[in-house]
Amino acid sequence: MATPTLDPRVSHQTAELNGRNYHYLLGLPTDKDFRATAVLVHGWPDISFGWRHQIPILLDLGLRVVVPDMMGYGGTDGPKVPPEPIELYGHKRAADDIKELARQLGAPQIILGGHDWGGSIVFRVALWHPELVTHIFSVCTPYLPPSKTFTPLEDVVRTVLPNFAYQLQLAGPEVEARIQTKPQIRQFLNAMYGGRGPNGEVGFDVRKGVLLDNLGLLGKTPLLTEGELDYYAEQYVRTGLHGPLNWYRTRKTNYDDEQSLGAPTIGVPTLLITASKDAALSPALAQGMQTLVPRLTRAEVEAGHWALVQAAPRVNEIVSGWFEGVVFGEKSVL
Repeated sequence: MATPTLDPRVSHQTAELNGRNYHYLLGLPTDKDFRATAVLVHGWPDISFGWRHQIPILLDLGLRVVVPDMMGYGGTDGPKVPPEPIELYGHKRAADDIKELARQLGAPQIILGGHDWGGSIVFRVALWHPELVTHIFSVCTPYLPPSKTFTPLEDVVRTVLPNFAYQLQLAGPEVEARIQTKPQIRQFLNAMYGGRGPNGEVGFDVRKGVLLDNLGLLGKTPLLTEGELDYYAEQYVRTGLHGPLNWYRTRKTNYDDEQSLGAPTIGVPTLLITASKDAALSPALAQGMQTLVPRLTRAEVEAGHWALVQAAPRVNEIVSGWFEGVVFGEKSVL
């Protein structure tokens, strides 16, 4: 199935990164001459196509734009765990694969953009490979530094972040077991992107997770066209939900890996765009972030978790202004 509504300057590409096959979108300015390389990292449940509204404005700014499907998503390999190790879905592996993709593209340094899990990853790339990253922007996801003590997610949910309870369900077997066929995956994605039932029923609650019994009641999400929803379902059915859900099964792996990291400060200029109605990643999570990210620019949009779509014009305006004033200008913040 052809990708709907992609900028004509964008092509589909593949690369073998540290022994795994990745699919990525590659965008080049019309004259093929670019000022810098931006790598955009999606989250859950998304794919590279989730950045479709931002890619054109970055191309217009003269950037080469690279947008991979992350491990387990879309056209990228989705290794089964077990027998494969869960570390394939860890943050360090993602950081290493992004570094390798940049190397293959001849980019000694890159600008990183992230959303949801992708926001977590861009900060980890900067920690693992600081020489690679010149600037970071993240939509919805604040920087949460590595911890020196391991706290099980159950304890985090019980004590400080009840809005992360959905992650307990996603890390378990239920969602993967119940959502397997293409129609089921399409219903699931429709729910995650905000489809509602005739009496206001929803398909997802941050304190409960995916409301599986509601999925069949929901009307179509307003955030995706029928063609876009079909495309998402087509991409997800390739390897199912096993790969995407593995990202919620790496908490201990990520903790173990990060014990060898040094100082937790993010020293590069960073833009954080929070979404005022994001129930999972509340703007309050970013409180005090400037302590560890001293060159931070903050902005907020009126949107829920899918701010890249819901508030695309405003997000693009903020990102463009930051690139012009900070990335290509002289300022460290706006």
